[in-house]
Amino acid sequence: MNDNLTAERATFVTHLECSLTGERYDADTLHNLSRAGRPLLVRYDLGGVAAALSRDALDARGTDLWRWRELLPVRHTNNVVSLGEVETPLIPIPKSGGANVWVKDEGRLPTGSFKARGLVMAVAMAKELGVTRIAMPTNGNAGAALAAYATRVGIETIVFCPDDTPEVNVREIAAQGGRVWRVNGLIDDCGAIVAKGAAEGRWFDFSTLKEPYRIEGKKTMGLELAAQLGWRLPRAIFYPTGGGTGLIGMWKAFDELEALGWIGSERPRMYAVQAAGCAPIVRAFEAGEEHAERWEDAHTVAAGIRVPRAVGDFLILRAVRESGGKALAVGDPAILAAVDDAARRDGLLMCPEGGATLAAYRQALRDGEVDEDEEVVLFNCATGLKYPLPAADQRLDRHGAIDFDRL
Repeated sequence: MNDNLTAERATFVTHLECSLTGERYDADTLHNLSRAGRPLLVRYDLGGVAAALSRDALDARGTDLWRWRELLPVRHTNNVVSLGEVETPLIPIPKSGGANVWVKDEGRLPTGSFKARGLVMAVAMAKELGVTRIAMPTNGNAGAALAAYATRVGIETIVFCPDDTPEVNVREIAAQGGRVWRVNGLIDDCGAIVAKGAAEGRWFDFSTLKEPYRIEGKKTMGLELAAQLGWRLPRAIFYPTGGGTGLIGMWKAFDELEALGWIGSERPRMYAVQAAGCAPIVRAFEAGEEHAERWEDAHTVAAGIRVPRAVGDFLILRAVRESGGKALAVGDPAILAAVDDAARRDGLLMCPEGGATLAAYRQALRDGEVDEDEEVVLFNCATGLKYPLPAADQRLDRHGAIDFDRL
């Protein structure tokens, strides 16, 4: 067993808290949203964590996701599920991005995307709390991660995805034991089916932010980033934002690290990156609104951020504004150009959602939002191998004359 998991322990979780009203909830009871219809946040005895764990002790551990166990909600190690959640690397892209631009490449995680972080935690807690059947809407990668982890612990899964979800994702879900259904609609249409079934008691609803624990898995991106940078933070973070769980989670992680005394009060500017064809957070940000209205006729090549309505909209907007950042929209041509550029010039194959962060960084640089001497981290949320690639169909007849100059 991983040395980060050997100690049986009681968690430092104290309670759950409504993100809108602050109302407290029991942490040992199965919950979806709060009574106010908003996400629940996990709260910890951070003084207890500080007394039990030093930064030096943490540094001495292996660098997988479970090294952060004192800041995670699973009470007992026999409920932990793992497929090998590695610390993802920071990759420089000096030619396509610049001398101070790094990509945190989440495609190295199990099932090839950052959805593994949230789903490994949510599934572990579902196991701990006795859930036997889960349903979820997905644009692809989240469903794949759910199927993998739930299958590993024997939880039944039913997954609904828009009918234009990338084929590899649909097949991946099915191959890993999920029952997957294509739906003639968008992800929130799929979510409505999940909600109806949950109301009838058919399954537990695992939609984004409708249970408390995906945030806790996703916040490890922020914990890792601080550790990788020597307990400081970059000047800016560009994050591909659909449901926004990771952005919300990182913002929470930074507050927890400061409470432990491991980092100071300085924060990166958070840039929520959306596609121009589905930009509800950008529209709400620019209008000064706290909540985002549904985006109609959503369309983009970056399927993972094609989320017309986010239940945690106000938490995304709050983090962006408090950080001094911004919500940015980029068009599909700029996204595809960024993916192509990073691959051809720096050898890093990004997914379209990751390409959106590079396109947004370039736009922010042109607009004076960031300076080229500022240290910036972009998030590539999945391996580019999961997405359609340009044709490469040149052929060579080994029996004919070979024009080596042309080669």
